[in-house]
Amino acid sequence: MDLATVIGITSAFALVVIAMTLGGSILMFFDIPSLLIVVGGTLGVTLINYPLRDVLKVMTVTKHVFFQQLQSAPEMIARFVDLSTKARREGILALEPAIRELDDAFFAKGLQLTIDGVEPPAIKEIMETEIDYVAERHRLGAEIFMTMGTFAPALGMIGTLIGLVQMLQSMSDPSSIGPAMAVAIITTFYGAVLANMVFLPMSGKLRNRSAEEVMLKELMLHGILAIARGDNPRVIEQKLHSFIPPSARVSVFNK
Repeated sequence: MDLATVIGITSAFALVVIAMTLGGSILMFFDIPSLLIVVGGTLGVTLINYPLRDVLKVMTVTKHVFFQQLQSAPEMIARFVDLSTKARREGILALEPAIRELDDAFFAKGLQLTIDGVEPPAIKEIMETEIDYVAERHRLGAEIFMTMGTFAPALGMIGTLIGLVQMLQSMSDPSSIGPAMAVAIITTFYGAVLANMVFLPMSGKLRNRSAEEVMLKELMLHGILAIARGDNPRVIEQKLHSFIPPSARVSVFNK
C-alpha cells in the first residue's frame, strides 16, 4: 500500500472533520439532497461523457493509487547485468529458467522473445506497442478522474441554485428558509471537497504512477534489447544508468 496516499487522505479529511466539529455538530454538514445532487449528478454526467466500459475500468485503475508498488530501478539494472553475464557465458537459452522467477509479465514477455530468437527490431516494435497501450489505459483513468473533479464543483453550483430558488419561493415561511439555504451552501461544499480532496489528487497520482511505470518499462525494453544484441554487461549497466539520477547509480562491478 502506498503510504503517502494513505497519510495524505487521512490527514486531509481528519483536519477538515476536526474543523467542522469545532464549530458545532458535524451532523449539520450532512444533507441527503445535497449528496444526491453532487455525487449522483457527477456520476451521471461522467457517464454521458464516457462510455460505460471506460468508467467501469476506472475501478481497476484506481487500485494503482493505493496499492501499486513498482520495482526498484537500481535492482532492475543489477538483474539485467546478471542476466547478460549469464547469457554471454552460457548462451541465451540459459536464461529460460529465469523467466519463471520474474514477477513482471512485461519483463518475462520480452525475455521470452529474446530466448525465442526474435530479432531486436521486432522485439522493440512489440514491446513499444505494449508500453503505448499501458500509457493509454493510465491516461484514460487519470482523465476520467480529472473530468469528475471538474464536474463536481459545477454540480455543487447547480445545487446552490436549486437551494436559492427553494429559499426565494418560501420567503413567507421562515421555518423553511434554513433547510433550503443549507442545500444551497452544502452542495457547493460537497462539490469542492470531492473535487479537491478526492478526484483531482487521484488524477495527479495516476499520472505520476503512469510516468514511473512507463519509465521502468522503457528501462526493461533497453535492457532486453541489449541482451538480445549480446552487449557487454558493463555497457548494459552504463546504458541503463541513464534512466536514474546519478545519486542512485551503484555499479555492480565496483562491489
